[in-house]
Amino acid sequence: MSTITQLEYVVALDRERHFGNAARVCHVSQPTLSAQIQKLEDELDVIIFDRSKKPIIASETGIEVIEQARVILREHRKIFDIASQGGLEPRGAFNLAVIPTLAPYLIPLFVNSFSKNFPKVQIKINEHQTDDIIRLLVEDEIDAGILVTPLKDDRLIERHLFFEPFYAYVSQDHYLSSCDLISEGEMDISGLWILEEGHCFRNQVLKICSLEKSGTVLPNVEFASGNLETLKTLVRKSTGYTLLPELAVNDLSQHDLNTYIRSFKKPVPTREVSIVHSRSFLKEKTISALEQSILKHLPPIIRSLKRKDIEVVDIF
Repeated sequence: MSTITQLEYVVALDRERHFGNAARVCHVSQPTLSAQIQKLEDELDVIIFDRSKKPIIASETGIEVIEQARVILREHRKIFDIASQGGLEPRGAFNLAVIPTLAPYLIPLFVNSFSKNFPKVQIKINEHQTDDIIRLLVEDEIDAGILVTPLKDDRLIERHLFFEPFYAYVSQDHYLSSCDLISEGEMDISGLWILEEGHCFRNQVLKICSLEKSGTVLPNVEFASGNLETLKTLVRKSTGYTLLPELAVNDLSQHDLNTYIRSFKKPVPTREVSIVHSRSFLKEKTISALEQSILKHLPPIIRSLKRKDIEVVDIF
């Protein structure tokens, strides 16, 4: 009879495609993990993994076994989720993923208050890009994600948090610096610094600028950054411009706001931010507490934003 531990090892090996990495993730020795998977294969009388391939891949029958193992593990975890939600206050483990263009600006706003107000919740927060968060939610590896929506994915439920407008961050020598208000048609590819592929924010910026792909700011330099702070520094110390969401602008000094920030004409291009979870979600009390904590600590300008003044930019 297969055990939960054996199924966890099988799923880990399928994800990592390497015995050593899977063993490290499962906090066991490689021989232990290998022996348990071999024992399960012997009991089922099937070959789950083709060990002759590099990286290791699942056999045709193994794919079906692994999918069923995921279902069993997901249902098994629900027992603990149900138990942890007993009582009047949120408690238990909660795994949250946040996209990189939100994490450094949003998490500091609420995490201290949430920790103090809900001490029985052991919250673990990681940064992941949108596609990875969707995958982790579907595979039940995390409890919720904070990311840009709409995702248009029937497997997930989106709980709207707020709208976040965009601003242009412009070097002093760029032609946009002389504009009081910017329209989307005034921007071109020649001076745009942009995030690397994989960030939904990159796709939104290209849509706002009516571009299919980014160009180069300097004729002999091709650069795409992994974070917005690098782009801000490039604009400030080099040339060109980039786009920033409201929370990335929130902590700028008055000097930087006056020097580098340019607003858009209405309707302002804006992104929608939501808490997203799977349809099998059980930790209702924790996510409601998280939602209220975030909303309470948002800057007033975001809380007061009116729908008629914005234009939500699609992410895909």
